[in-house]
Amino acid sequence: MANVSVYNMEGKEVGTMELSDAVFGVEINEHLVHMAVLQQLANNRQGTQKAKTRSEVSGGGKKPWRQKETGHARQGSTRAPQWKGGGVVFAPVPRDYSFKMNKKEKRAALKSALTSRVQENKLIVLDELKLDEIKTKAMVNVLQNIHADKALVVLNENDQNVILSARNIENVKTALTNTINVYDILKYNTLVVTKAAVEKIEEVYA
Repeated sequence: MANVSVYNMEGKEVGTMELSDAVFGVEINEHLVHMAVLQQLANNRQGTQKAKTRSEVSGGGKKPWRQKETGHARQGSTRAPQWKGGGVVFAPVPRDYSFKMNKKEKRAALKSALTSRVQENKLIVLDELKLDEIKTKAMVNVLQNIHADKALVVLNENDQNVILSARNIENVKTALTNTINVYDILKYNTLVVTKAAVEKIEEVYA
């Protein structure tokens, strides 16, 4: 089991904590991590791109000129693709980019991402994270004390004082233990987790 230091909000080490190898010490599967990131980005795509084909643009019901003896090439409609204002040949239509991963793959990818943060010494465990009021400056001070700049802060409970205090800080995001995902874990330089949140993650994913 990996041992990590536990810090208080002043940035002082107040103890150590053993991390479960079942969650924070697995063999990293880069393929599943890659798939999990791709899935999240693909599922976020709206897929609303649209252009009209010749059957959808307005007008063009009348044949522009007779078939023969005009000197022009034969034309059946002014809304054919070669005409100005005509339809697009292979027009894009709204589509669903999302795809599925099974539960075991998702769990394995998340464990791999968490393990990578431990191995790279980018996991910071706090004994607790409590603020008396909603104050951005107080949250900034906490992050400076623990030397976390671009950070994902994982909480065990929906603490509005902490969430709202961190909301306006650039490159800082808060998440609950049931909303963490591979993309966010890898996107931020530091993973800041409360001790209670670590225990909850181990309980759910072990």
